[in-house]
Amino acid sequence: MTLKKLGGPLLGLLLAGCMLLVLLHPANTLAAALRGLAIWWDVLFPSLFPFFVISEMLLGFGVVHLFGALLDPLMRPLFNIPGSGGFVAAMGYVSGYPVGAKLTAKLREQQLISRVEGERLVAFTTSSDPIFLLGAVSVGFFHDASLGLVLALSHYGGGLIVGLLMSFHGRQDKPTAMSKHPGGSPGLPQAAEGQREGRLRLALNSMAEARRRDGRSLGELLKSAVQSSLQLIIVVGGLVVFFNVLMELLTRAGIMSALFSVLGSLLSFAGFPPGLSAALASGFFEVTIGARSAGEAVASVPLQFKAATAAFILSWGGLSVHAQVASILNGTGLRYLPFMAARLVHAFLSAVLLLLLWKPVVGSRLSAGFSSLPAFTGFSASPVSGLAASLGLLGVLLGAALLLSLLVWLLRQTPLRRPRP
Repeated sequence: MTLKKLGGPLLGLLLAGCMLLVLLHPANTLAAALRGLAIWWDVLFPSLFPFFVISEMLLGFGVVHLFGALLDPLMRPLFNIPGSGGFVAAMGYVSGYPVGAKLTAKLREQQLISRVEGERLVAFTTSSDPIFLLGAVSVGFFHDASLGLVLALSHYGGGLIVGLLMSFHGRQDKPTAMSKHPGGSPGLPQAAEGQREGRLRLALNSMAEARRRDGRSLGELLKSAVQSSLQLIIVVGGLVVFFNVLMELLTRAGIMSALFSVLGSLLSFAGFPPGLSAALASGFFEVTIGARSAGEAVASVPLQFKAATAAFILSWGGLSVHAQVASILNGTGLRYLPFMAARLVHAFLSAVLLLLLWKPVVGSRLSAGFSSLPAFTGFSASPVSGLAASLGLLGVLLGAALLLSLLVWLLRQTPLRRPRP
């Protein structure tokens, strides 16, 4: 019997075992479900839902096409994706998972990117948002805001390296017609014509053409954006609740403790503190629980290894985030396996980068007497202030990307003067 034929019965047995554990531990199951529901309602809904609605409306108004044409000179040579990927990257880094996957799926549905370009894009735009990384992890879990800078550098730096590496993914495939236009939009002027007319005019024409093709009124666009965003945020919430319940059931069944023991032995064999096994095992399933466990690890574990474990977990994302992304990519033709491989590479890169940057970044701050960064602590004050900080950071990222794109384009247009003989 093949492995594919065994998959169905094994999955059925696992689900039956979970149902039996639910019947044996109803109170603990309910408490875990309520914890997951509280995380969704208090954190995820207010932080993700506005970005879902805004991104839908920006696509309808053609703003993504505008930035796509403007950012194409930067994104093409670096990441081998259309310029619209720059907007997705900025939104994904600011608002966190799974916004990058959601926008990538939207671009794929509108045939603005090819399958390979979509797989490259979703691989490095799925990341933690700075509010969670700086506020919740650094201040809330580790009680040390000075860790925020090194965590951000390792996490987002590792993501950019993954983007550069993923530019080689699928290069053997022939480019489709949709990927040959600025911003990845079919039916728009070619790059040579855009250079003659001016890139800004090309970007404005791209936005106007996209708006004309959409054709919906403001009311229809808002209604559609709210409906689709509600459906997606409910799926996200259901997955968060499910994985919280699953982890509770595995704990009650003794499976998590066995996993802690195995991971502890592997860490000891590799020369790392075995006290990090609980954080790694929890982070494999759910990023919030794993990052909190890393901050609460035994005092004998050096702080840099705790932080490296948190960076690993944040970049891996947990099976909960993987399930969210897989549900979003379903039906778009984008494969899950490249995304999972990119998450593993990102996780290891982030952990290594943090250990390499520990002494230059954190060591110098601690030796200088800096034990806190007040500017970071305000990120987690409230959902309203967090949303305002995210929108401000989004503006900064898009502005910096536009300036870099303009600089690259100007360098390309400037002819090199050959020395006279």
